[in-house]
Amino acid sequence: MNRSGAILKFILIGLVIVFLIISAALSFMFQSEHTKCIKLQEKVTELAGIAKSTEDKLEFNKKKVSELTMKLQEAKERLAAVTDELDKEKAARQESVKELEQIKSDIEQQRASRQDIESKLNEAQEEGRKLKAQLKEVEQKKAELEAKIKSLEASSGVELGKVVVNNENAAAPKAAETVSAADQAAEAASPAEQPSEGKGEAAVSANPLEGKVTVVNKEYNFAVINLGQKDGVISGTQFSVLRDGKEIGEVTVEKVHESMSAAGFAPELKDVIQENDLVVQKVK
Repeated sequence: MNRSGAILKFILIGLVIVFLIISAALSFMFQSEHTKCIKLQEKVTELAGIAKSTEDKLEFNKKKVSELTMKLQEAKERLAAVTDELDKEKAARQESVKELEQIKSDIEQQRASRQDIESKLNEAQEEGRKLKAQLKEVEQKKAELEAKIKSLEASSGVELGKVVVNNENAAAPKAAETVSAADQAAEAASPAEQPSEGKGEAAVSANPLEGKVTVVNKEYNFAVINLGQKDGVISGTQFSVLRDGKEIGEVTVEKVHESMSAAGFAPELKDVIQENDLVVQKVK
């Protein structure tokens, strides 16, 4: 029995030792796990802080992204506005360039026009000098003819009629000169050489006046006819010019002399009308 008690005691001691060992192991494991839990809790707390910080940073970054997005949109709008303004400026510049080219073209045209006007002015001045020289020459010839007329009047005892001038014709000096010269020859001739187509002396017959062309001046487009004041011719009287019974044109009296007149005609007739062509008064 003592032996059984010893065994039992020994078993109990073994169990106690085992229990203690297990308890110690469990305590160690619990302590270890508790330490691990504390560390994990600390890590969880740390991770929670990190997560919070990350969330804060994420929220901050979201706000930044939102602000940047808005700024980007504003920048795009400004860029579009600047691009639009740039396009307008380009269009305005192109328009300005076109206007400048047009102005340059107008200036060139005005310059060419001015040069043309200056050239024409120089030509006109030259023509004016020539006309003055011609007028001076005509005046000299007129003076010479008047002197000859006076001499002829003094030598023949015949008074030559004065020329009645219509000042509308620019060739008046030349026409008067030709009429005077032609009339000198007619007046100096004997009365038998004067035309005798049956005209009355101072009074106009009921029949149209008839005469002939004695001189043709192609330079100033007038002809001298052998009808004058004594035949009843006045300034403005119109005559048909006939040759071989056909009318070749008409003349209008512009200057009247005692026995002959100067009648103008259209420029196209200057190579048609000839001396000795018949003239017949046009009856209205």
